[in-house]
Amino acid sequence: MKVPNNPLALISSFYNYVIPSVKLHLDRWQTKAHEIPDPELQKQAVISIETKRFHCEWGAIYSLLAKDNRDEIIEFIVAYQTLLDYLDNLCDRSTSLNPKDFEMLHKSVFHALTPNAENIHNSSYYHFRKEQEDGGYLQELVKTCQTILQGLPSYSKISSFLNELATHYCNLQVYKHIEVEKRVPCLKSFFTPDQNDFPNMKWYEMSACAGSSLGIFCLMVYASDENCPEELFEEVKISYFPWMQGLHILLDYLIDQEEDRREGDLNFCFYYQSDSEMKHRLTHFVKKAEQGIKQLPNYNFHHMIHQALLGVYLGDQKVGKQKNVQKMASHLLSLGGVSAIFFFINASLLNRFRQYKHKIDNLLKSGLMLNSHQTKVT
Repeated sequence: MKVPNNPLALISSFYNYVIPSVKLHLDRWQTKAHEIPDPELQKQAVISIETKRFHCEWGAIYSLLAKDNRDEIIEFIVAYQTLLDYLDNLCDRSTSLNPKDFEMLHKSVFHALTPNAENIHNSSYYHFRKEQEDGGYLQELVKTCQTILQGLPSYSKISSFLNELATHYCNLQVYKHIEVEKRVPCLKSFFTPDQNDFPNMKWYEMSACAGSSLGIFCLMVYASDENCPEELFEEVKISYFPWMQGLHILLDYLIDQEEDRREGDLNFCFYYQSDSEMKHRLTHFVKKAEQGIKQLPNYNFHHMIHQALLGVYLGDQKVGKQKNVQKMASHLLSLGGVSAIFFFINASLLNRFRQYKHKIDNLLKSGLMLNSHQTKVT
């Protein structure tokens, strides 16, 4: 299978290859999630898969960039993203506000990125929380990632970059979920950017840059090629962190504003002083992300990912419920051009299809339950 070189080819490969492959792996993890003994851990594992499936689907699109081993790459991306989404749920809807708990949970992320990590079998990721028994769910996610990374021909060339990006991510996850009054001071202390490297970037923008896994997926794909030059990995890291990853997460926070206000959750877009400032900064991220990926091989593929980020997030149904976000979406899509609009239309149709499918599935379940009840009465 060739690397897609236009939006139509990318979407065709996405539907015909990526989504079915992701479903195969997610179904396996969902079955294991339902087998978790502890009710709270089971609940969060199941919900994380049901509500964040698209993270795995769109993350796995990077597998199309690989020359070989695409199935293994998808398996890694699904396992790693499922791990992140599970931990995010445990922290976000947590029975704990203890940073030691969050740090211990996120040791699993570093283990997942380190084949043959020491004491993996003895690590008690749940040490600081009352819920303990997950039936080996988290450990198996870790082992799956380790096994695949161990088989990468150029893993040794990316290990330091994986650790750097994972450190940023885990620090973000720990400090954005602690007591409300401590969150911003801690995030400021960890994510105040070096103004020489990133002039005018704020702590909340740098925090957003830490929250994406796109850089890790991209590095992993290139590491599947034993002939990949070592200097390329530095270029990939710089291209994706901070700008591409920052654009990814800021778009996510942009469309979640109404929901986060309702739930009282931290949202980095709330720290812009006005919609005008937010528009200016998001425009800057769009342009800087595009500029950063120009140095990479397969530029056309990375450019399509850039456009897809705009189209997929701005095509979400949440956008239509927020007038200020609608205006922002129109502006950002205009920056992306025809390709971004193509992905926007595609994402909108996919979301509508899934919404109708969900309603039909619920109606069918209700009908089966009613028939079952009537049979018992009879």
